[in-house]
Amino acid sequence: MTIRTSSRTVIFQHPFVLDGLDEQQPAGAYEIETDDEQIEDVSFIAFRRVSTLIHLHPSPKRPGITQTLTVDPNELERALAHDREVELSAVSLCRRFP
Repeated sequence: MTIRTSSRTVIFQHPFVLDGLDEQQPAGAYEIETDDEQIEDVSFIAFRRVSTLIHLHPSPKRPGITQTLTVDPNELERALAHDREVELSAVSLCRRFP
């Protein structure tokens, strides 16, 4: 079994919440890790996603302690899309009312 791990950084411009989180997360950059498993017994190279992780910022309640959470990649993309929509709305309002 071959596992391919990729990582990327996403930036939330506004605080956000994902399922499984007890509290709202602050805006900022977050590291995302994705593990994909190679599908065996096919005539071409193919992978399927097996996990997506987000590395959270330390909580002010527990400084120095980091947390990594398994997230639904679709939910993560929806949260990022919502963040972009909020940002675009804010920019639009600023242009209308300088």
